[in-house]
Amino acid sequence: MIARLVTRYLLLFLVVLIALDVVAYVFVGRIYAGELQPALGTPEYARAYALAMRNVAVTIVLFNLPLVALVGLLSYVLARVTIRPLEMARQRERDFAAEAAHELRSPLATIAAVAQAARAQHDAELQNALTTIENTALDASEIVADLLTLAREPSAHALHREILDVAILTQQCAREFEKRAVNRSIALVIQTESALVSGDERRLRELLRNLLENALRHARSTVRLRSTAGGRFAEITVEDDGSGIDSEVRERIFERFYRANGSEGLGLGLAISRWIAYAHGGALTVCDADHGGAVFRLKLPVVMQR
Repeated sequence: MIARLVTRYLLLFLVVLIALDVVAYVFVGRIYAGELQPALGTPEYARAYALAMRNVAVTIVLFNLPLVALVGLLSYVLARVTIRPLEMARQRERDFAAEAAHELRSPLATIAAVAQAARAQHDAELQNALTTIENTALDASEIVADLLTLAREPSAHALHREILDVAILTQQCAREFEKRAVNRSIALVIQTESALVSGDERRLRELLRNLLENALRHARSTVRLRSTAGGRFAEITVEDDGSGIDSEVRERIFERFYRANGSEGLGLGLAISRWIAYAHGGALTVCDADHGGAVFRLKLPVVMQR
């Protein structure tokens, strides 16, 4: 982030500096030309004028070099000062999420365990209540696990990697949703192409499940699931023919706890999905589908292709 900010500062400065240099060069050139007229028409004075203007250009460049170096150093200092409070706030946020999640996991596990043990009693009403408590505690535990994931940096160190074929992974995840698609009268169209990636199978399954659940929830009649390979990346796309996603909220849907109108859940699924993509060195984006609806694109670095 600091490097990007320094680069932007320097580019802005260079644009202004080059514009000033051009103005200065033209201004000095006009002064020299005015002083040398009408002798400038002779070969000797023309050569003298060209030499003088070259000296002017060299002087400008030599003056600019230390100036650019000084501004680069100042830009770095300014970027560090600007970014540091944001980094500290982000670290505090991660620490809080991790600590809160760790503190909550134990009592939630205890609640679920007690509820499961008490269900051995024969009182139907009590069993129903305990079932509700158990399910709620387990749901809360999953939310805590998601928060713990998002509190960590999305890096390869957080993954258990192995060589995976995106075609097989895509087909297996699709099978889990075939019955659900049939029940909703939605056609699940699958097209796969093999490509090998180094990935965490459990995490990638979680990502694809999130995308498929989202697509089935919004599709009118068709969900298309594709895996393709080309160049350095394999791509998995999940496309639905629903109402699509407004351009102004396409990035917000990947934020934690953001829920669009009518959305279900707590708004963590897509945030987790993008985290998983980043941890694999890939990317997860969304755009309009060709025939309406939305298409999510997952790109993963390829290890080798079959």
